[in-house]
Amino acid sequence: MQEEEQAGTAEVRRRARFGALPERVPPQDMVEERPATPRDPARDAYDPDEFAVRYGL
Repeated sequence: MQEEEQAGTAEVRRRARFGALPERVPPQDMVEERPATPRDPARDAYDPDEFAVRYGL
């Protein structure tokens, strides 16, 4: 008899804890988009004279 009461109590506690699913999370809230690194305009600048000095001479 006592085992049945413990089983019933355990079931009630389990249902209280796991009885309902959490709210759904929309996909747009799961992803954060941002650039990996800020753009550096000096890095993308091309100077043909510097290229010739570095690699041609």
